[in-house]
Amino acid sequence: MNERPDTIFKIAEPADWGAALVAGHYTGAPVDKADGFIHFSTADQLAGTLFKHFADATRLVFVAIDARGLGPALKWEKSRGGEDFPHLYADLPMSAVREAHILSRGEDGDWTFPGEFLR
Repeated sequence: MNERPDTIFKIAEPADWGAALVAGHYTGAPVDKADGFIHFSTADQLAGTLFKHFADATRLVFVAIDARGLGPALKWEKSRGGEDFPHLYADLPMSAVREAHILSRGEDGDWTFPGEFLR
């Protein structure tokens, strides 16, 4: 059995994340709601997620989440390229959020990640 990371990540639109902060939980982006679960990524999957789903975005929210706090609603399922991705079949409680920061593009057009998140 593969060991799963303790920290998983969500890339969110700033308006969606702002609404989640007010509500006290994150219900997901439109694609999450359509699929019936909230999509997350591991640190190794982030670049692919940004490229596939956020190619035209200029500003996003980068959220680090304690996967251990999500319980049995968190499932690891095969997705892009046959990789296991974390999917949450429930709302994301703010109590599971470790940190959230604005993610922006550098002068070269590449995303600039806060380095401490990826450790």
